[in-house]
This record gives sequence, C-alpha cells and structure tokens, in this order.
Amino acid sequence: MTDAHHTRTVHVRIEGRVQGVYYRTWTAENARELGLNGWVHNRRGGGVEAVFSGEPEAVAEMLRRCEDGPREAAVTSVRIVSEGGGVPDGFSVRPTV
Repeated sequence: MTDAHHTRTVHVRIEGRVQGVYYRTWTAENARELGLNGWVHNRRGGGVEAVFSGEPEAVAEMLRRCEDGPREAAVTSVRIVSEGGGVPDGFSVRPTV
C-alpha cells in the first residue's frame, strides 16, 4: 500500500456518453496500469462514478485519461466530488447504483 503521506484520493463523477462504451472496464485497466487503488461503477441516472487513490502524479494522469475515455466514449465532464479518505488495496468494478 502507498504511504498515506504521499497518497491522493479523489472521488469523481464522469458525465457524457460513458455507459455502454466499455468505460468501466477501460477505467479499471488504466487505474491498475497506473498502480491506483479504488473502484468504478455506473450510476442509474447516467454517468460513471469512481474513486482513485495512489501517488498524486498517477491520480492526475488518471484524471487526464478520464477526460478522453475509451474510443466510443464522449466525455463532457470529469468532476472531483471530494478528496481524501481511504480505499482498500486493488481496483474493482462495482455494480450499477
């Protein structure tokens, strides 16, 4: 696990055409590649919600990647809802809420 003094944790909402375009799986693959912990899920009302936790530079890179998303996505916004908190080790794709 990453040292808490060098960890950034963000809770984000991603809007646009982000459901039905492989966004959750793409997010998990990218987060794991960057060594991040957290989770991602679809929201029933549309959009995707995620938590990313890890090295600040890796979190910043993940946020940048989320602005583009997978090829079929059309992201209109990536908004940080909150910062801080902890998450379990690893990255998971959660069911829609």
